[in-house]
Amino acid sequence: MDGVLLIHGLGGTPLELGGLPKQLEQAGFKTYAMTLPGHGTRAEHLSTVVMEDWLSAVQTAYQEVAKKHQTVHVVGMCMGALLACELAKEQAQKLPQSKNHFGKLVMLAPTVFLDGWGMPWYHWLRHLHYVIPLLRGNYRIPEDEPYGIKNVRLRAIVKKRFIRGDAFHYGWVPLQSIWQLDRLRGRVLKGLSRVTADALVVHAREDEFSSLRSAYALQKGMGAPRTRVVVLENSYHMICVDDDRELLAAQVLAFLHGENPHVNTAANL
Repeated sequence: MDGVLLIHGLGGTPLELGGLPKQLEQAGFKTYAMTLPGHGTRAEHLSTVVMEDWLSAVQTAYQEVAKKHQTVHVVGMCMGALLACELAKEQAQKLPQSKNHFGKLVMLAPTVFLDGWGMPWYHWLRHLHYVIPLLRGNYRIPEDEPYGIKNVRLRAIVKKRFIRGDAFHYGWVPLQSIWQLDRLRGRVLKGLSRVTADALVVHAREDEFSSLRSAYALQKGMGAPRTRVVVLENSYHMICVDDDRELLAAQVLAFLHGENPHVNTAANL
């Protein structure tokens, strides 16, 4: 049985992966959903967390899963997709010395570029604030509508959960975390050719945080023959819980089972 390491996004928890873990289990995989440092408690705890903490936690989690499975696939959502990509680079360097095999890489809604339609025009000004440590820790970036969800009914439910302060996702993150995400984005774009694993990128055309440019940058950098891109037409950023969730699960399962998902190419978009 293959293992699957699941990595959530910034400010989230494994809950943002929706029913995907259960569907993977039903398909014969053993899943391991990790919680990144600074997450699953209070948003304030992110104020002292740096990119290296997340990378180290992912590496440790992978090593633990690799003790139990000869082949480990890695699935990352949002920032988790970027962390999964960095892990793939690292594991590629260890082959063929490693007894375990890094399986396939699945990147869901990767935020390589923060250029989606929902980003405010002034968001680039955040870089000016990074030089002031006090601002990085205390300035809050709130979650706001549409909360990454196109489905109106589901969005209303999520909004109520935010109001209640449910722990499934933080209602805000400190600017410090966005700075660390920006650092990670820059790191991912370097050395993409070192990723040797077969990869699947699933991205919504209407992702409000990150446009399809992210998906095709990854495909180009890692090599089109090894990297497939699937474009979802009826979701925003939170693709694991939005209207295309069943299609997404089907594509991920097909990919991990060695089948060919329906692939969108830049030529027909």
